[in-house]
Amino acid sequence: MPGVIPLNNKKISRIVQTQVGIIGAGPAGLLLSHVLHLHGIESVVLEKHSKDYVESRVRAGVLEQASVTLLSEVGLGERLQREGMQHHGFEIRFGNRSHRINFDELTDGKGITVYGQQEVVKDIIAARLTAGGQISFEVDKVSIHDQLSEEPFIEYLLAGENHKLNCDFIIGCDGFHGVSRKTIPEDVISSFDQSYPFAWLGVLVQAAPSSEELIYSNSATGFALHSMRSRTVTRNYIQCPLDDVIEDWSNDRIWQELHTRLETVPDWALTEGEILEKSITPMRSFVCETMRHGRLFLAGDAAHIVPPTGAKGMNLAISDVRFLGQALSAWYQNGSDDLLNSYSANCLRRVWRGERFSWYMTSLLHKFPDDNQFQRRLQQAELYYLSDSKAASVALAENYVGFNF
Repeated sequence: MPGVIPLNNKKISRIVQTQVGIIGAGPAGLLLSHVLHLHGIESVVLEKHSKDYVESRVRAGVLEQASVTLLSEVGLGERLQREGMQHHGFEIRFGNRSHRINFDELTDGKGITVYGQQEVVKDIIAARLTAGGQISFEVDKVSIHDQLSEEPFIEYLLAGENHKLNCDFIIGCDGFHGVSRKTIPEDVISSFDQSYPFAWLGVLVQAAPSSEELIYSNSATGFALHSMRSRTVTRNYIQCPLDDVIEDWSNDRIWQELHTRLETVPDWALTEGEILEKSITPMRSFVCETMRHGRLFLAGDAAHIVPPTGAKGMNLAISDVRFLGQALSAWYQNGSDDLLNSYSANCLRRVWRGERFSWYMTSLLHKFPDDNQFQRRLQQAELYYLSDSKAASVALAENYVGFNF
């Protein structure tokens, strides 16, 4: 729109109109934009990072069966089905024992697919751009306004110009540290938080996987995980103290600890390779039960964080999008706000189930620095029970592969 319009002491250079304004171009925001497009609903996605950044950042890589089904149903499954690695189980190591969780036997044939989050993001961005979707990268100074009214809007800076995005709804998919949740007043918001007394050191390695399936290891010196992002790239994790910094971990130390924690059974060896990336991430659980404030809705990491031990993060985001896509479609098609009103409750049933499972897996596999010998014996007893009881393995397996939407 030509001209300069003063608003809230800012000079707005351009006004943009859409139906749904989405903040964040992660899996939740992008998938919602795609789903809305399929229902004939316009949206604009705002992302603070560059396109190259969001397509290359390495995050989660495990998709539940229901997530794969949904992505395929909305036309995003071609490359996923071709390049994703379908897994029919995973391995838990403790002491000198190995116990395989066999999905085929324990879950009536359900499984998981290993397909990196960045690959999901690439697929959706390509689909949105092909369809003429509006994604603005490298936006700054995003602020949300009037979400309690019927005419909410977003202000942001793009290419040095102040923009105003008018919309019917605002969806916050901008992660734990984003602006969306912070817009909800403290006397309104209800949230729950738990931090764990350790972190994960993650390394991305140019090497073929040493196993066809994921390996979770509870070792004498702490937890380790051997996973993969593709047939030529592996992702390994080591439990480490919260106050460690990446400079504490030379490549030689990383490999020594990975060998010690993972090579606990006969005739198995970890393949080394060039370390492409390494980082340390604190472990936490977080749930914001106020997933709606007026015309503002939260989805994905903006509303909940899980420890990566249970592989639930991206899957919970996809679940949120399913509920929100249905709710917005119902509102635009027939004016019904029933699903919008029940959005938080519908999502939170799955969120808390995912939180419980992630907490269980974290508690089962990690060394807690304050645990006494009694608590450590209980952990060992739980691991032996899991390996000796089919019922315990079934419960773990069905939670890991996830439940139908």
